[in-house]
Amino acid sequence: MTFLIPMPSSDTAAANRLDAFDAYRERMNERILQQGTHRGTKRFFNLDTTAYHDGALSGDTKELLGLVASMVLRCNDCIDYHLLQCVKAGYTDAELEDAMNVALVVGGSIVIPHLRHAVETLDLARAREESTE
Repeated sequence: MTFLIPMPSSDTAAANRLDAFDAYRERMNERILQQGTHRGTKRFFNLDTTAYHDGALSGDTKELLGLVASMVLRCNDCIDYHLLQCVKAGYTDAELEDAMNVALVVGGSIVIPHLRHAVETLDLARAREESTE
């Protein structure tokens, strides 16, 4: 099953949502981690980064787990981040759909709005991939 839905070409706000997310995340992470930030905050950011490195599980598998956890926790920013990492890792739409189904089963119907968000993000990510090819 493919999630891609046609997006009107004039809908630049939706088309640029991922670029805006990437820019905001980069800008704010830099701001948060600048000199003078609490040592505990810096340690947490480091812990979060290293948790997704290869170990007994591959980093790609951990990103997929991060996506499922983010959907269950209902964090759209987290969903965007992990979904983009999963796309970059080469997961297919079918694999991502399977993972999103696990999140829905674990989290219940309250996850549905975040499933919608994830599907939109996947569509935007795939469209962005196509535009750079």
